[in-house]
Amino acid sequence: MEILEGTENQPARKRTRLATVGDIHIKETDQGKWVDYFKTVSRDADILILAGDLTDTGHLTEAEILKEELKACSIPVVAVLGNHDFERDQQKTIKKMLESDHVHVLDGESVVINDVGFAGIKGFGGGFDRYMLSMFGEEMFKSFVQEAVDETLKLDRALAHLENSYDNLKKVVVMHYAPIKATVIGEPPEIWPFMGSSRLVEPINRRQVEAVFHGHAHVGTLEGETSAGVKVFNVAKPILTKAGYQTPYYIFEV
Repeated sequence: MEILEGTENQPARKRTRLATVGDIHIKETDQGKWVDYFKTVSRDADILILAGDLTDTGHLTEAEILKEELKACSIPVVAVLGNHDFERDQQKTIKKMLESDHVHVLDGESVVINDVGFAGIKGFGGGFDRYMLSMFGEEMFKSFVQEAVDETLKLDRALAHLENSYDNLKKVVVMHYAPIKATVIGEPPEIWPFMGSSRLVEPINRRQVEAVFHGHAHVGTLEGETSAGVKVFNVAKPILTKAGYQTPYYIFEV
């Protein structure tokens, strides 16, 4: 880790290296395929972030394989679930299966590691900016919008806990869906409403977040920022692979 020079009144603070990736889509045939990956991550970073779609079809067998592969990871892991992890309605079991002393699967919760506070949600769709869906019309549309509202409230509560419980804490958000349009550009515009929602960005801007990491948009854009200047990274594995990362994870220091 890089060491920052301190001052007479303030001691030096260590920088924490985050290895970030989303959409790893573990399959039933992946047993043994991820051991070297997690060993490499452990050498290069202090914390691993997994931004959803941990499994390919939400099958418990896939989650069990990931659990075993993660034993090769010797650094803390902060993860959220994605839409693929919800496919078989086994998301609660998947979360429970993966969690351990060093694997934290967040769903509206927060965790502090190395003086960095992490808040995590899945997020949801709904569209961006002036094209964001409003809560109007048929009940099914209202329910769709309400899901994004609920996820936003969960994120705000998690960030508020970090803000109220710790002083001078660097805050990082992990989610699966995108909070801004910039990092889904590359996907067909017709499906942008299903890639994320601008509703998710409000607590990010207000709570002075250091950075946001998400996935979901496989052919989106790696980097963008919110209207308040918060850096947002789409670290979906296909994007990192296309960008030339031989071992696909994005390093960010905080």
